[in-house]
Amino acid sequence: MLDTVNSPQPPRLTLSGLLDGFTTEVTTRDDASIRDIAKTLEPASHVFIASLPKDKAERQVEAAVRLADAGMVPVPHIVARNLTDRAALDSLLGDLVRRAGVTQALVLAGDRDDPAGEYSAALDLLQSGCFQEHGLRSIRLSAYPEGHPRISDEALTKARADKLAAAEAAGLEVELVSQFCFEAQPVLDYAEALRAAGVTAPFRVGVAGPADRKTLLKYAMICGVGPSLRALKERQDLARNVMSGETPQGLLQDLADGLNDRPGLGISGIHFFTFSSLRQTADWVAGVRI
Repeated sequence: MLDTVNSPQPPRLTLSGLLDGFTTEVTTRDDASIRDIAKTLEPASHVFIASLPKDKAERQVEAAVRLADAGMVPVPHIVARNLTDRAALDSLLGDLVRRAGVTQALVLAGDRDDPAGEYSAALDLLQSGCFQEHGLRSIRLSAYPEGHPRISDEALTKARADKLAAAEAAGLEVELVSQFCFEAQPVLDYAEALRAAGVTAPFRVGVAGPADRKTLLKYAMICGVGPSLRALKERQDLARNVMSGETPQGLLQDLADGLNDRPGLGISGIHFFTFSSLRQTADWVAGVRI
């Protein structure tokens, strides 16, 4: 009979352990962060490259080249609604692979109301065959623990299932990466719902990096952060509207504690939204992990 009383227990996940292998992101216009990134992050860190609606493809490729030259792993956003047609997608992926050695990408629909061309959803890109043709085998897909302000939960669930099926059919490895929120509970509940629905893809949790509350509120409204936004607003009210700094330490500690209580949720790591303050995020992580 197995001696369950004396069986060794797995080590508890700590805040520092939760931050192992964290990922970050930059925009193509964040020249300061890209220029100094080798001094900011460990070699081979994964750095996502956000694609803004008015970005030219060449600008995204140049950012990826600079990150690769600095020893990072560039993970560009490939945004359906920013692309005109398959030729544009083919050209972008070809340049990213050939010039920057890109092997991974975050595939998104995009938030612009009017698509630039024939693509309107991430599923369209996954079904194009372009990723396989250019040798990409690993992609990220978006996840929304608190829902989406303009898409119903039912539509999100169907879109996720369709994208996962298309990725599997294409032989693409998938990691889900979530929108940020300000409380751990919605993330834990979402991860549990994923596993109950039979979704086995790793799940990386999006977190807002340290910033003042004014910046966090601004980006939370832009990104459509859901009910957990009240937690940030309540802290602001308690501070009598003083826009002091916020860090994600409390959220991350709650998340680590929750994962110890609810093992098996398949959380693969943390992704920081840095709001053009990459060094501030990296310095904060280094300080927490001392």
